[in-house]
Amino acid sequence: MKDQHGREINYIRLSITDRYNLRCQYCMPANGVAHKDCEQILRYEDFLRIVAAASELGIHKVRITGGEPLVRKGVIGFLGKLSAIPGIEEVALTTNGILLEDKAQALKNTGIQRLNVSLDSLQPEIFTEMTRGGSLEAVLTGIRAAEAAGLKIKLNMVVMRGINAHEVLSFAALSINNSWSVRFIEYMPTIRETCWTPVKDVRNKYIW
Repeated sequence: MKDQHGREINYIRLSITDRYNLRCQYCMPANGVAHKDCEQILRYEDFLRIVAAASELGIHKVRITGGEPLVRKGVIGFLGKLSAIPGIEEVALTTNGILLEDKAQALKNTGIQRLNVSLDSLQPEIFTEMTRGGSLEAVLTGIRAAEAAGLKIKLNMVVMRGINAHEVLSFAALSINNSWSVRFIEYMPTIRETCWTPVKDVRNKYIW
């Protein structure tokens, strides 16, 4: 399958839930978002039919996202069925890592090969503030569990001047000292909160 410019399309992303177990300052209101009823979202059987049809058109990579995919009940069984669809060569998952410690080996057993873990700070206080209560220790423990299970890890860091931009070098070092990849993502102010305006870093105007 190709687009209008002749580029091959072999990859799709599926958001399987709107539910999220953190309240990250830059993408989620403090009170969260209104959850959809069960009848308003696709069932796992629907997703499996979509991917099976897509595989016949040349799709062979699937990424599972959310919300936080690991909060949806039955996700491990679904991922196993997804990985078994003929023609699907790679299934990856994006997570915030909070639930990863207990699910890492099960994810590997389903056929998941790669994880993208959202991690915006290596400093506990900043991490907790940015996520409104998240535990940095839980995420790091989950990452280590995933690595021990044989999963490939990529960290996604949203860089925000005056908040976590001073940690860019520390994150870059993670890709040297570990087998992880690190991706720096531009901050997009989709949620505007007066209490969460990044402070201009006068030491380095072009800090990223």
